[in-house]
Amino acid sequence: MLIAVIVALAVGTYTFRVAGVLLRDRLDLPTWARQLLPVAAATLLAALAATATLTESGAFSGWARPTGVLVGVLLAWRRAPFVLVVIAAAATTALLRLLGVP
Repeated sequence: MLIAVIVALAVGTYTFRVAGVLLRDRLDLPTWARQLLPVAAATLLAALAATATLTESGAFSGWARPTGVLVGVLLAWRRAPFVLVVIAAAATTALLRLLGVP
């Protein structure tokens, strides 16, 4: 049963992605919608990142994780290498949790 659900979700996901590529030339969107789509995608990604950063099990995740993410954002903004950004963010979060910051 579990395998069937996984396969059904995979087929559905793949179908949505292929449909976007195949139907792209057939859809005639108004200009305002074309301009809004990139902003909507960025907004969706920002909301997803904020939710993953600030909440855990429906409650505030504590200060350690947002601080680690903030360190990662600052390093990425300063154009640090990606590996350094990830390691610094994880190390900051781990260090704060080791010090007892939730």
